[in-house]
Amino acid sequence: MVHKVQIEKITPQVSRLRSIASQVISSLSSNFLLLDIGMAVNFTTIALPVLLNAREGLSLNDIQASWFGSLLFLTQPFGAVLSGPIVDYFGRRRANFLVNVPHIIAWILMYFAWNIPLLFIATALLGIGTGIMEAPITAYVGEISEPSIRGALSTFTQLFLSLGTFVMFFLGAVVDWRHAALTSIAVPLCAMALVLFVPETPVWLLSRGREKEALNSLCKIRGWTTPENVREEFDQIVEYNKKLQNCVICYKLYKIDTQTCEHFRINPIRRSLYKFRYVMISKETMRPLIFIITYFLFYIMSGVTTLKPNLVNICGAFGMAQDGNDIIIYFGIISIFASIFIIIMIRKVGKRKMAMVTMLGTAISSTALSVYARNNLNDSVFSYDTTTFPKEQSYIPLIWFYLMAFFSGTNLPWILVGEVFPFRSRASAQGISAACFYVFTFIGTKTLLDLETYGRLWGTFAVFAAFGFLGTIFLYFFLPETEGVILEDIEAFFNGDKIRIFANDPIINTLKRLKRKNNST
Repeated sequence: MVHKVQIEKITPQVSRLRSIASQVISSLSSNFLLLDIGMAVNFTTIALPVLLNAREGLSLNDIQASWFGSLLFLTQPFGAVLSGPIVDYFGRRRANFLVNVPHIIAWILMYFAWNIPLLFIATALLGIGTGIMEAPITAYVGEISEPSIRGALSTFTQLFLSLGTFVMFFLGAVVDWRHAALTSIAVPLCAMALVLFVPETPVWLLSRGREKEALNSLCKIRGWTTPENVREEFDQIVEYNKKLQNCVICYKLYKIDTQTCEHFRINPIRRSLYKFRYVMISKETMRPLIFIITYFLFYIMSGVTTLKPNLVNICGAFGMAQDGNDIIIYFGIISIFASIFIIIMIRKVGKRKMAMVTMLGTAISSTALSVYARNNLNDSVFSYDTTTFPKEQSYIPLIWFYLMAFFSGTNLPWILVGEVFPFRSRASAQGISAACFYVFTFIGTKTLLDLETYGRLWGTFAVFAAFGFLGTIFLYFFLPETEGVILEDIEAFFNGDKIRIFANDPIINTLKRLKRKNNST
């Protein structure tokens, strides 16, 4: 008697290393966008010292230099406003391709700039291009990554922002600013080429009804595996997408999940206004948006972000024991090490503790520089006038400046931008967040001249320190831990009935227990 033995087909599991590698490779196009942004926002740092009161060729006076150093940050919000709609309409992948065009044009104009108006036009276009790039980066990386490595992958992506800083400072040391601009064109071209080899995000494809393509995309970004190995995760994404397809107006008004109601048949403009009201102006969008905007304010005004256009002269004004051009190269290297440090530590410590520690470290560094300037520099020292710089040099301000560069180089708020917003409003909210970041940066860089004029260097850094300490307190109370948490649960953080306080120490916990006890009685 012959017995037939039925052999069950077993699908081999993909190794963890292969799964992570596929997500890292998929994020490379976004990484090159950040590399380009890092180069663009730091271009004025290498160009301004050469152009300020230059004896031949293009020359900028103090006021023109102040505008040149801040103009990029002023025009960036215009690009950021367009960023969200571009990402939602074209998709994350195609948006990553299209947003490179403004920077290609800007770098070409910068190389051929023969007068100040053209120089300013190129700078303004760099700002618009930077704004358009923000939402595609954060949306794409946030949606393709697994919750367990999303923090590390987002931090790895931010590493390229630090690399962009270093590359631009290095170019400033080996070539003139025109050839630095010409060389920079290679980065957006590489980013466009890399987009051709990466998939669209599964969430966006499902939102457009392209289920088969979404499944294939998920297979690719989970290690080029088979549908059987990603079925459970795919089903969760499908279920989440079904909720997104329901009428948000009905849910907000009547707590009803439906895809068939009168709201789908009303005037499209009126329906868009309704959706704006119930999607953008909702707790799950507005609470993280207000949090991120406030975090950006403290982050910018406590660190070196506002100093970057005039960074070389700031170093000279402090009498730091190195040449300013060498210092900014080391600054770029330190930023890279800071990003690598965060990649290593964020899984072990979490984003919440790292954010508070880095903000506090920045505040302490600014305080030390303020005290040094008050006690060791004459009131006549002015960073926009090289003739006032001290003759004696010291390593003390240099050490504190490098520490400040390390704590500021972690880019933690940008990591949070990629994960705290709900899908329906993610791209638009990320664009608004980025716009606010650059508005604050513009205000900081544009008023640096006035702040130093009236407060001297010690007063300028005292203001930075105050923002740093206040920012640390703000993060302590209002920053939730998002490391390893799925996007839906992060959305639930901000969708409660009350604003949550995430502080956790004996005093705070005792006060909470007393409050609960009083409420129960």
